Amino acid sequence: MLSSTTTSAAADPYFDLRTAERVPETHDWAGQHDRPVVAGRDDDAVPVVDMGDPGVARAVARAAEEWGGFLLVGHGVPGELMARVLEQAARLFARPAPEKARAGRRPGEAHGYGVQPYALRFSKLMWSEGYTFPAAAARSEFRRLWPDAGDDYLRFCDVMEEYHEEMRALGGEVLDVFFRALGLTADQIAGGETEREVRETMAATVQLNLYPRCPDPERAIGMAAHTDSGFFTLITQSPAVPGLQLLRRGPDRWVTVPALPGAVAVVVGDLFHVLTNGRFHSALHRVVVNRDRERVSVPYFLGPPAGMEVAPLASAVPPGGKAAFRAVTWPEYMVMRRKAFGTDTSALAMLQVAEVEGGGGEADVRSRGLCAKYLDRD
Repeated sequence: MLSSTTTSAAADPYFDLRTAERVPETHDWAGQHDRPVVAGRDDDAVPVVDMGDPGVARAVARAAEEWGGFLLVGHGVPGELMARVLEQAARLFARPAPEKARAGRRPGEAHGYGVQPYALRFSKLMWSEGYTFPAAAARSEFRRLWPDAGDDYLRFCDVMEEYHEEMRALGGEVLDVFFRALGLTADQIAGGETEREVRETMAATVQLNLYPRCPDPERAIGMAAHTDSGFFTLITQSPAVPGLQLLRRGPDRWVTVPALPGAVAVVVGDLFHVLTNGRFHSALHRVVVNRDRERVSVPYFLGPPAGMEVAPLASAVPPGGKAAFRAVTWPEYMVMRRKAFGTDTSALAMLQVAEVEGGGGEADVRSRGLCAKYLDRD
């Protein structure tokens, strides 16, 4: 389902999915559901981590090592705020197509409404709508959609700004737990130059996603299998409407992440894989759709500023060991992802310079290239 160039299938990226009575050829991913799907019970139960648990660092370490993701509860983000941000996202996507088109993503543009550039590299389109915006610039971004800056605009921006404030604070707390999971003490976290730089400079991007009801879910995909490029992603999703799936290996199977009310899904990204020297691995994940209910998700992506070189932390390299990855900036890494797209390698494999202690070696990172997965939407 890959294309090295934009194809005719992508000629109309604004097809009205909500009124579709069948899956058109442009969105037909038949044959791509080639791995079994399991419900996530017993040994395949997605980890649920409580931020208030005294053993939270151990639980995060285990989840990040074994899964690359987990559900986070006890995080302190108000449930009513999570409900309001999902409601506002749904209202945005319910607006008339001509209004949404005013904010359409222009060629080469990172933000706006519509299909992301990487999605256009596939020969088929996905059963979803999206809007990407810089978390700290909601008011300027959404004047494109609401040029009159009326009441709807003000309500929307108020909610998005409140969400940004809460999620940025949570991101700092989760980062500290990740550092503790690596074995760092509070003093080492506070005094470490790289650790402090990462915490203080993390950049945030928000992606609003709508996955409409689909008349034939087995022939469509909400978002193709991918890893996220940055440090980690915090995802708010519609309660009781599952769709996010994580890939587990040995044997390969997709595990459905429960849509646990009030929980935030945490997904490790590629540059965190590098930062932790492969100990906390990036999670291959996808989104499926269903026949009966639409799903909304609001991923909050956290990553380094453009000029920061990301390399394995000294604390992540075992005594006497070597850094498994060379240093790279986020823009440089995105160039590598584009080069790796559709090949049998991955950008992580291209970065790797030594074996990863305790697993996650070249074979593992190379296998991450097989699904042509490089999209940042969940």
